Amino acid sequence: MNNGQTKPGYNLQIGTENQFILDFGLFQTPSDPLTMIPFFNSFFDRYSKHPQTGVADAGYGSEENYRFMEEAGIDAYVKYNRFHREQRMHYVPDSFSAQALYYNTDGDYYVCPMGQHMERIGTTRTKTKSGYISKSSRYKARRCEGCPLRGSYFKAKGDRIIEVNHPLAEYRRKARERLTSEEGIEHRGRRCIEPEAVFGQMKYDMGYKRFRHFGLDKVKMDFAFFAIAFNLKKMCSKIAKAAKNGGNTTDSGVFYV
Repeated sequence: MNNGQTKPGYNLQIGTENQFILDFGLFQTPSDPLTMIPFFNSFFDRYSKHPQTGVADAGYGSEENYRFMEEAGIDAYVKYNRFHREQRMHYVPDSFSAQALYYNTDGDYYVCPMGQHMERIGTTRTKTKSGYISKSSRYKARRCEGCPLRGSYFKAKGDRIIEVNHPLAEYRRKARERLTSEEGIEHRGRRCIEPEAVFGQMKYDMGYKRFRHFGLDKVKMDFAFFAIAFNLKKMCSKIAKAAKNGGNTTDSGVFYV
């Protein structure tokens, strides 16, 4: 990068439990959301099962990933992009946003702040790089001309149109319930000391900051040997600590990404 730093060649994903590396994946895409499903599939290939619980940050909170985890039977404690903002003490949702409008499920229409019905006019489809197709419903107000609130929330010409992804909204609602539960708060607190702490130990305590080979297969071999050594070192440390304290360490069945 002409400043002493090297450009990242691979996107390394690790999954941990009690700071042991349970699985890892190397991807040639900078986007984290696209790595989650193949990463969970690699876990399944390695252990012949999916983890009971998956915990990840907002970078993985896509509709595609939520759907995969639900169908795979994984309890998803995965944040989405607005989660932290919604948890602020003085957070007040925008009363004019699509999420704040009243939705009539039986009639499939929204009600704008002036009480006007916004009827469904169609569906838009978007396709991710992985091929997943996401559908959003479009709703249009009947007449916005002369509305006294128009300048407050809508400045474009014509009548207002909103797009709502109902499946994603439902996945986020479920995620919010899990994340704000007592168990969810515990998982959120632990995640920052699970994979993030492991990355810190790798880079700064053990000096493993770059791969020593080129090519995906060789880089996987490179990190696999490192992960084995890392886990052995961690296991010896935990055994010594347990022997000293006269206690045992137990697995939690939680996969932190």
